Amino acid sequence: MKLLALPLAASALALAACSSEPADDTIIVDDTAAVDTMETAGTAPDIVGVAQSDANFSTLVTAIDAADLGGTLSGAGPYTVFAPTNSAFEKLSAGTLDNLTAPENREQLSGILTYHVVSGNMLADALTQAITDGGGSAELTTLNGETLTATLDGEKVILTDATGGTATVTMTDVNAANGTIHAIDTVLMPS
Repeated sequence: MKLLALPLAASALALAACSSEPADDTIIVDDTAAVDTMETAGTAPDIVGVAQSDANFSTLVTAIDAADLGGTLSGAGPYTVFAPTNSAFEKLSAGTLDNLTAPENREQLSGILTYHVVSGNMLADALTQAITDGGGSAELTTLNGETLTATLDGEKVILTDATGGTATVTMTDVNAANGTIHAIDTVLMPS
């Protein structure tokens, strides 16, 4: 896969993500390559194209392919994707990813991946405002029909899944033609 830089929205500076200290899997962005790519293409790539362009999301891209979700996530959207980084997938128990990407488990993998996707384009400032407006938490309905709970821990956005597992948003507001990507440090699991 070719490594292309991810364009960041200006609002990412306003909410310098959800962390005052960089996480171990913080993604470094080179805006120069992104500008060159956008000028050549005329527009930002879709969510799948953005994920394919960054080596930190190579495991996610493999999972998207195995679940046959490329068409969905390349669709008109808009979508907000809480995208697990490679290091997030590495936290799964040994053999879990291999098991999930097997053809006979496509439906289960699809359910897990669509649990990371919310309809609409929710930038970081809108997410934190929803948490504030919700009295400290916001319920996000995912494409698979289940909910994630978003809360704040200081300035960090924490997502809690149906099993009680948590993921921290490590990078925000990565623009795509059909939505926004926020990188997370743990794979979330539906019920």
